[in-house]
Amino acid sequence: MKAFFTGEPILAIFLLYLGIVNLTAFLLMGIDKKRAVRGAWRISEAALFLSALLGGSIGSILGMRIFHHKTKHWYFVWGMPAILLLQLALLGLALYLAG
Repeated sequence: MKAFFTGEPILAIFLLYLGIVNLTAFLLMGIDKKRAVRGAWRISEAALFLSALLGGSIGSILGMRIFHHKTKHWYFVWGMPAILLLQLALLGLALYLAG
């Protein structure tokens, strides 16, 4: 959070974005689980994956574990961590190239 105080607005905006998108992904998992239990209209799997692809993979994984949701679907069990690993690799590459 030091970025908020050192005049690095791009880093601060990026961290804020990640916080919001991860919270959103987490909440989407919880909302979809609640709707599944009630038999109500559901959030599409594409929307759940999109939230992870947009940077919310950690929130999605936490939501899966905490709400016990989508844990029997192999494409979620393997796909969400794969997205996280890809994002971490891209972040590492970006940091390496930035010097």
